[in-house]
Amino acid sequence: MKKRELLEAAKPHYPENQVLELDHAIDIATKAHAGQKRRSGEPYISHPLAVAKLLIDWELDMDSVIAGVLHDTVEDTDLTLEDIETLFGHDVAFLVDGVTKVGQARSGMRDLESYLPQTKDNLSKLLIAVARDVRVVIIKIADRLHNLQTLQHMPKEKQTKIARESLEVFAPMADRLAMGGPRMQIEELAFKYVDPSEFNKTQNMLKKRLGKSTRKLGKVRQEVEAKLKEEGVEFEINGRVKSVYSLYRKLKRVEGNIDDIYDLMALRIIVKNKAECYRTLGILHSMYQPMIQRIKDYIAVPKTNGYQSLHTTVITPTEQIVEFQVRSRAMHEYAESGLAASFHYHEQKDSDKYVKTSKMEKLPSQMQWITQLQEIAGKLRNQEEVSRDQLDIDLFGRRMFIYSPKGDIFNLPYEALPLDFAYSVHTDIGKHASSFKVNGNIHPFDKPLHNGDIVEVITKKSPQIKRDWLNLVKTSHAKSKLRSQLKQHGLIETLSSAAAIIREKTKRKARRESSQR
Repeated sequence: MKKRELLEAAKPHYPENQVLELDHAIDIATKAHAGQKRRSGEPYISHPLAVAKLLIDWELDMDSVIAGVLHDTVEDTDLTLEDIETLFGHDVAFLVDGVTKVGQARSGMRDLESYLPQTKDNLSKLLIAVARDVRVVIIKIADRLHNLQTLQHMPKEKQTKIARESLEVFAPMADRLAMGGPRMQIEELAFKYVDPSEFNKTQNMLKKRLGKSTRKLGKVRQEVEAKLKEEGVEFEINGRVKSVYSLYRKLKRVEGNIDDIYDLMALRIIVKNKAECYRTLGILHSMYQPMIQRIKDYIAVPKTNGYQSLHTTVITPTEQIVEFQVRSRAMHEYAESGLAASFHYHEQKDSDKYVKTSKMEKLPSQMQWITQLQEIAGKLRNQEEVSRDQLDIDLFGRRMFIYSPKGDIFNLPYEALPLDFAYSVHTDIGKHASSFKVNGNIHPFDKPLHNGDIVEVITKKSPQIKRDWLNLVKTSHAKSKLRSQLKQHGLIETLSSAAAIIREKTKRKARRESSQR
């Protein structure tokens, strides 16, 4: 990537004054990185420019693009954060600092037991940065994606380390931000370095099967196009091929039987709005026999990262099994770019009326986990212990939507328990919880919730908290609030003292028995 190419890519998306600012940032970064080379032999500046190009493609705001250009300067050159703030403002400097902290702390995310004690400060700064501005993570994802694209120039040992980290940390991050396109690219690029033999085996299996499927799918596509035109539906239609890594993971779930996988190829139909999504689904079901158990309405109940689409699998008259995905244009953009799409500018290019929208007043419900990171960061800053499990749940764990009877949405980690929900509603609700109803039925304290559950907390006037509740919560938020309440009521100290007495009696008994032998 060269300066001219980046500026040309930026011109259609940003006003002239911002493109000029980008031009200035490129000059500053080029001078700062002068003489530095990548392992490929290219000038180092080619990397930050490529990162900035990805951010433009993902429609991020200009502050993010400039931060992408400058993201390695503080760590690798004489340029300081103060210099960046003076030249480009506080927001750009904050983003560059956040990206730097991600780089310093990321290995701690993989091996907290050995790494965290030395990096508590960096990790806490990272978590605060992410909580304050999620663009930090998006920039880092772009950085990692380009590094994967040029990974062939690294030593083999480094290739494996970077690729494994990408699968374990950065792909889940992209998924949590609903960035489906970048997530799939990261997984594909990383997989072939992590396990080359399995990658080649799975890829060959996919190619062999696609040869047959492509020809059959062409006829179905023609039939659908003709019917939708006849019905007056405005649409786009294209094919979607399952990624090699996604196929590999699915094959493990079906014991390697590719015949049990129906979505190797799918037809994706993009229409104007939600109403047209459902109308199109009805048309498809009038043409082909639907497999009822494989109809999934992710519009009414989105995936936990906010993904929306209608999925259906049908059987054609020739007994071919075909999957369709139906979504609106807005849903499609979100599926590809996720939260990154929320940081673009309005289409109005008049400089006087041009409004920047990168600062979101309120994160979508599926992104509530971001603000929870501040709690963890506070603990780290106060030298409190944070376990690996805690970070797994709160940072990289799978998420689900839980609903209150009034329809309020709460975003919780996968396999959260009813008490986690109660404490997420309010700490007093948790404290007074006596029982739970899930989807209208009595639900035990120790049974995990599932995505889409409607949970009613039944409370009593007096506090119901017990020490064993600590084994009935998964989230750091609930554990923290519960511990505080137990201390207030003297339950932890009392029981701890009792436990100490029992332990001492056990020791004395063991000593007596030992002396009598």
